[in-house]
Amino acid sequence: MTTSIERIIETTAGQVTAELRRLGVSDHQHVTIMVDADDWLQKAREASRPLVIATGLSDDAIDRMIKQAQREVADQIEG
Repeated sequence: MTTSIERIIETTAGQVTAELRRLGVSDHQHVTIMVDADDWLQKAREASRPLVIATGLSDDAIDRMIKQAQREVADQIEG
């Protein structure tokens, strides 16, 4: 019997391999990747970023906060 583990990962195309390796997916394991052609999330980020910057946060600070939140979610999923 094969065990199926489903995870949703949001990343860039260039980071797919790194994310799969981080999750321990072997090079020979089959995976399904969905590409969001509409990219609504990117549009939402672009619209909200100026509002966040207006509060006094820098682009670097915003990026650090996003990465920290992603790590926290990944830790909860993994563990």
